[in-house]
Amino acid sequence: MSEAQSVTDEVTTRTAADLTAFQQNILGILSEEPMYGLAIKRELESYYGSEVNHGRLYPNLDDLVEDGLVEKSELDKRTNQYELTEAGHDAVLGQLEWVLDRFVTDEARADEVRALLNE
Repeated sequence: MSEAQSVTDEVTTRTAADLTAFQQNILGILSEEPMYGLAIKRELESYYGSEVNHGRLYPNLDDLVEDGLVEKSELDKRTNQYELTEAGHDAVLGQLEWVLDRFVTDEARADEVRALLNE
């Protein structure tokens, strides 16, 4: 196999740094439990306070599936369920770590984060 083939045949999993905020929010929602598309849509609409278009949601879900961050399975002939993969879990954890490393600059901020975790 040539060097060019080995480079193009490699599958690269995107990390949270490679994702849009919208995609990161989808992963955050799926961190809680597997969901079907309309349930994800409702969660996003609740967060954004506005309607989320199907034409925005499903292509992003498909990209996350293609990237190996989300697994898609059939619940029935009309409904798909989406679940975070281990790589998706790692992407969420990596993003949280990155944000917390920047946010927690002193003990007062650390206490704010602890308070959030204890709610």
